[in-house]
Formats: sequence, C-alpha cells, structure tokens
Amino acid sequence: SEGGIGVSTTSQEQVMKPGCVGKLPDHMELRDEAGNKIIEPGVVGEIYGIQKNPRRYWRDEEATAATFNGGWTRTGDLGFIDEDGDLILTGRSKELIIRGGYNITPLEIETVLHQHPAVQSAAVVGIDHEVLGEDVAAAVTLRPSTSATPADIIAYAREHLADNKVPRTVLVLGELPLNPNGKVLKKDLKPVLEAAARAAREKKAA
Repeated sequence: SEGGIGVSTTSQEQVMKPGCVGKLPDHMELRDEAGNKIIEPGVVGEIYGIQKNPRRYWRDEEATAATFNGGWTRTGDLGFIDEDGDLILTGRSKELIIRGGYNITPLEIETVLHQHPAVQSAAVVGIDHEVLGEDVAAAVTLRPSTSATPADIIAYAREHLADNKVPRTVLVLGELPLNPNGKVLKKDLKPVLEAAARAAREKKAA
C-alpha cells in the first residue's frame, strides 16, 4: 500500500506458475538481508521499489526509517527470479521463519499442505525453540467427510519438503482464526501451537 502497483502478470504461462506476478520492472529490485542487490536466479530476497515522492509514516520515525531509505521502499514482500526471469512471490518478511540459521518461508510449506487431499486450509508459523531459535509449526482444517491426523500431515509434508521445512508440530482445528477480511490471524495461532509443542515435549519427557 505504501508504493502502489509494482508488477503485473499478463501471459498465460505466467498465470499458470504458482506465485508468479510477472517480470520485475526496472524500478524494482530484489535485495538480501544486508541490502545487496540479488541477480542470481532462485535466491529469495526482499522486493524494493523506487519511491519518487518522499513518504513517511504518521508520527513513526522508526517505521519510516525502516521502510523508506535512499529513495527506495521496502515492500516487505519476499520472492525470487526464476530461470525464465519471472518474479515468484514466496511470502512476507515479517512471517519469515529462521530455523537453525536457515530462512524458511511459510508460504512454501502452506502450498504443500494445501495439496493434501484432506486439507481445507493451512497456516504455518514459527514458534520459539530453545536450540534452533524457531521451529516450524502448522495448523490445518479438514475438508468435509475427510480425516487426517497430525502424524498424517507431517508424513505428507516429509514426502514433499526438505527436512528442515517439515512442521514438527501440527494441530487439526475446526477453524482457523480470521480477521474481518478473511485473513488468518497467525499471531493468535502462535501461542496455541507453542502450547501444543510444549505439551508434546513434556509428554515425551515423562
């Protein structure tokens, strides 16, 4: 919302790619955590856009400094350029999970979980871990007249994801918490999933 429309997709080939939003235009860049421009295909970074007109957050100097810098705007969106030169969105920087030093985007895991035949909806968050910093956890709802256990969901994820991206904690819920716009409230899910992970550890240690 801070920078307006930056990219758009037009071709049928682009539309068929999950997460594809078209070509990255000249007024936008992908940058790593240090702010360096990314040019290699397949490397995830944050999308920056040139901001011609100076902008500020109302009475929030810290947010202004973090978002608007040197004529560039940090969008908070993560993505990578594929081998065809198309921009593929992978999620939001605020939702990034850092597990044992590895950056993990929840969207990649959610996409896999949504492909499970019993899963209606899925949300992935990072939960606190005393050794790894964060661990991967997921909450799912099931389609009517289907069944799946947390173990089933984890086994499915293990077949389709690298080991460090597989959720260690999964809850099957009746519904996910949503805001009035229908967006999943992940901040409300995090304490629930952390409590479930803690209970599982205590049960294992008993």
